[in-house]
Amino acid sequence: MTKQLAQSDKLRLGPVADPGSASMIVVAVVGLGLLIAEGGVLSAQGFQGMAYALTAVFAASTVSSIAGFAFSALCGAMLFHLMDSPVYAVNVMIICSIAIQLLSVATLWREIDWHSLRVFLIGGFLGVPAGVYLLLHLPTATYRNVIGGLLIAYGGYLLLRWPVRSLRLGPLSDACAGFLGGITGGLAGFPGAFVTIWCGLKGWDKARQRGVYQPFILSMQPVTLIAIHLMQPASATRAQLDWKAFAFVPAALLGAWFGLRIFKRLSDRQFEVVVNGLLILSGIALLL
Repeated sequence: MTKQLAQSDKLRLGPVADPGSASMIVVAVVGLGLLIAEGGVLSAQGFQGMAYALTAVFAASTVSSIAGFAFSALCGAMLFHLMDSPVYAVNVMIICSIAIQLLSVATLWREIDWHSLRVFLIGGFLGVPAGVYLLLHLPTATYRNVIGGLLIAYGGYLLLRWPVRSLRLGPLSDACAGFLGGITGGLAGFPGAFVTIWCGLKGWDKARQRGVYQPFILSMQPVTLIAIHLMQPASATRAQLDWKAFAFVPAALLGAWFGLRIFKRLSDRQFEVVVNGLLILSGIALLL
């Protein structure tokens, strides 16, 4: 009888006592409360509009972390309208993006496909100098419109098309996808687009896809920064690191935490829809 009562209580309490949902609620309440407090303190010290900028970073981090890419595209579309200094906005995006990718890669460490990743990285490292060269010599509007238009068209096509067979191509094609990712990384700070698309076309499940393109993005970011520093003319205005940009890291990490929790609840098909939708949003963000 005692055993039956215990089982009955367990059945009755099971749906209510969901530790995963409870932890998300606790983190949401505490984290958002701290962000509000941080925004209030910084605004009181003269950093006007800080609350809106923190909200933008948090929202972009949450949405992009569901699929694992496009933070800079989404965040930049908002921050460039909220901040007077584009250099400051770039500093914020770079620092927050690296923090997000570090958290995501650490969380998905066991899912990293090191063998496939190496091939993509070889192509990426070769593509970065070409992308940086184009960045320093092409009008900004030209490449932003081209890349944005391609992402919108391709993402829309993938959302509307019927499922097709997965591609079965060798390492050379993976290196070419990495090379294109290196170019767009150096050109627009967006290294994940082509590698994300390619991983999806190969028919990999969501864990294997993120186990390749997230560490790829993380690896390309410092390489791109170094390449820009070495290749830009000495007379060019260099973006100096602003310590105030680190104030946005908590908002970025909190958003990434939520995005990763949502990612784990998605099926492979749902993840595919999210990725394609995010490609469209990224393209729109680049056009703004």
